[in-house]
Amino acid sequence: MKKIVFLTGAGISKESDIPTFRDAGDGLWENCNVQEVATHSAIVKNPGLVYKFINELKNKYKDCVPNEAHKIIAELEKNYEVVVITQNIDTLHEQAGSSNVLHLHGNLTKVRATDNEDLLFDYVEDISPETRIEGHLVRPHIVLFGEPVPNIIKASEILKEADICVVVGTSFNVYPAANLVMYVPYGNPIYYIDPNPAYTPYYPDIKVIKEVATTGMKELFKILKNDQVAYIDENNSEQEVEIS
Repeated sequence: MKKIVFLTGAGISKESDIPTFRDAGDGLWENCNVQEVATHSAIVKNPGLVYKFINELKNKYKDCVPNEAHKIIAELEKNYEVVVITQNIDTLHEQAGSSNVLHLHGNLTKVRATDNEDLLFDYVEDISPETRIEGHLVRPHIVLFGEPVPNIIKASEILKEADICVVVGTSFNVYPAANLVMYVPYGNPIYYIDPNPAYTPYYPDIKVIKEVATTGMKELFKILKNDQVAYIDENNSEQEVEIS
C-alpha cells in the first residue's frame, strides 16, 4: 500500500469546536499572555499559572469529538498506510480511529514525570507543581514555546518515506514543524487543505484545496478515489491499485 503522511494543525480541530490559537475573538490566546502561560521560561518562573492554564484547556475541551475530517483520515487506512503527524494536543485523531498518530507537541491526556520525560501518566485530575504520582512530581505533557520538540527527528524520517503528503489546517508559522514538508521525496504529491492557505513559495507544486478541513478532506477523498485504476490480472480477476 502507498504511504500517506498527514501533517495536521489546529485548523483540523476547529470544526470540533476547538478554536485555533490565533482566531480573532475566540482564539486560545485571546484572554491570556502567551509568554506567561505557554513558554519554558513561564513554567520555570511561575509554574502555577502555567499548570492552571493547561488544566483549564483540558477541562474546557475534554468533551469535544472528532469531525468528518478526522474520520476520513482514519477511513483511509483501509486502502493506504496512513501516518498522522499532528501539532495538536487533542486526541481527536485517535478517537476517530487513526491507529498511527505522532504528536509533535504532546497531548492533553497525559502528564509526565519531571525527573523522567519518558515516564507518562494519565491526566485525569487537575495538577499543580506539587502534584505527585507514584512518587514523581509531574508536569503537563505539552511542548511549550522555547522547549525542544523530541519527535521532530522521527517525524522527518517518516516523511522521507511518504508517497503522498497532506497538510491540513496549519499556518506554516510554527517551527520546526513548518519545515517538515521539505522531507517529502521530490516529485511526490503534496496537498494543502486550508480555507486561508499560507503562502508557500518553496513548494511551487503544492496542490492547494482552499476549504475548511471537513470539506477539503471530502474533496481529497474523491481525488484519491478517482486516481485508483482497475486492472485485470492473468486470472481475469479485478484488483485495485492505489496511484498517487
